[in-house]
Amino acid sequence: MSGSENTGLWRADGAGVLRLPSGRLVRGRGLRRPLPEGDAPDFGVYLLGKRPPDVPWESRWLRWPDFRVPSDRGRARELLGEVWERAAGERVEVACGGGRGRTGTALACVAVLDGVPAREAVAFVRAHYDRHAVETPWQRRYVARFGG
Repeated sequence: MSGSENTGLWRADGAGVLRLPSGRLVRGRGLRRPLPEGDAPDFGVYLLGKRPPDVPWESRWLRWPDFRVPSDRGRARELLGEVWERAAGERVEVACGGGRGRTGTALACVAVLDGVPAREAVAFVRAHYDRHAVETPWQRRYVARFGG
C-alpha cells in the first residue's frame, strides 16, 4: 500500500514518516518542534508524563515519563495496537517531546506488531526513522520484551 493509493495516508517521503514492512505508514515527531507542513493527522498518540494540549484531531494520551517506559504497559499495548490498525487507512502519528526516545520506542513496538522480530525492531526504526531512536537500555529492553 502506498500513500498514492489512498488520500487518507501520509506521503511516504514526508517528515518523520516510517514505512512498516506491510506498507503501513506512521509518522513520528517531537512535540517541541513545529507541526510539519502538509496534512494533519487523523489520529495521534502522545507519549508524555503529563496530559498534552488539545489537538483538533482524535487523539489519545499515554502517560510515559521522559527516558522511561510506559506507566501502564497494558494500556500501551492497547494504544500501539490501535496505531497499527488505524495506520492501514488513516494518517496516524506518534509523538513525545523530542521525537526520539519514547516515540522511537513506540514505533519499534508498532514494527513488532507489523511482523518485525522484536530483537530487530530497534535497528529497523533506527534505519528507517531516526538513527538516535530508542534512547535508553530499558527502552530497548521494553521493545525486546514487547513481542513476548
